Amino acid sequence: MAGNHALIFGASGITGWAITNQILKGYPEEGSFSKVTALTNRPLSADATLWPKSDKLQLISGLDLMTKGGQNALNEEMKSKVKDMDTVSHVFFFAYIMDPEPTEEIRINVELLKRAVTACEHLSKKLQFVVLPTGTKAYGVHLIDKFPFGKDLPLKESLPKIPEPYASEMFYYNQTDFLANAAKGKPWTWCEVIPDMIVGFVPNNNIYCLPQAIALYLSLYRYINGKGATVEFPGTAESWAIQSNDSFQDTIAKFALHASLNPKTCGNGERFNTADQQSSWSEKWPIVADFFELKGVAPPEGGSGPQPGDYVQAHLKEWEKMEKEKGLVGGRVGNNRSFGGFPYFIMTMFNFDRQQDLTKSHEAWGKGAEAVDAKKAWWTVFERFREAKIIP
Repeated sequence: MAGNHALIFGASGITGWAITNQILKGYPEEGSFSKVTALTNRPLSADATLWPKSDKLQLISGLDLMTKGGQNALNEEMKSKVKDMDTVSHVFFFAYIMDPEPTEEIRINVELLKRAVTACEHLSKKLQFVVLPTGTKAYGVHLIDKFPFGKDLPLKESLPKIPEPYASEMFYYNQTDFLANAAKGKPWTWCEVIPDMIVGFVPNNNIYCLPQAIALYLSLYRYINGKGATVEFPGTAESWAIQSNDSFQDTIAKFALHASLNPKTCGNGERFNTADQQSSWSEKWPIVADFFELKGVAPPEGGSGPQPGDYVQAHLKEWEKMEKEKGLVGGRVGNNRSFGGFPYFIMTMFNFDRQQDLTKSHEAWGKGAEAVDAKKAWWTVFERFREAKIIP
């Protein structure tokens, strides 16, 4: 293990942040990695990350995988910016660009991955493993009423691709096809990790971070309504009851690290559901609300509680007052990276069971296997937002 150098693309994202954090905290062992390079597109200061201070870390912001200079320009930029680039052994690819047009989303995200892996192959002869995250969209959960595997629960990695025409619009498949072809005959291998809704902290504003949206909302709700106030679930009676597996960012990070260090059992394109204990919002919402000293209850009959984004937007003056009083870091509300429709999509539109089978990942993980409960996942993440002064 000595000399392993982890290169993390998308290190300011929900899972990239957690992988960097776990390496710096010494998971799975203190000497597992001697270096970690965290790459981010948007600017990020070391003080804002909450990562442990370590000589192992180099943080590099502003690296653009889609540089107009193409592959050669990217190779040169990485060679010049990444110290000891020639020692990179493990790549964790957590970069993503959303595009509403499926064909363009496929093109962009395959190109991102292709450029990253090609640069690493070209610049380091020590490359051993690549970890690629996908998600339960690979099982078609985003198709909502057309979800194809409702009768095949819990979801197993052995399930086939979703049916056409949807399969051809799923960039995950194109990314895994690229890696499978790129790794043929090479000294490195790879795996795919498949989380569901990720419970995680982010140092930068992130529209896809549900815990951030909920934390901002419930912090403001408590500020306005007081300790002990009742807060209704912002979904429906159907979504209140459904079963699923949240994916705590630390669980994903720890398994990804384990997999990358065990290529014989976890390589060759193996797929692993990566999640935590099965639960419903009826179990989680009271736990989530309790962190903020609120009473989380079911949605009202025939409707739902306030939508987090709408509530905060309607009370911007109160938020600004609280932000000033509590000395909070600004920039989390009132902009295009605030909430969008993501909380509604996750807490309302997902009104069907979609639980995952964790047998394969737990068998591969062995004694280190973890599947934490809702309180540990959500409260740990909320404490991180609090430490970062994003919530009071």
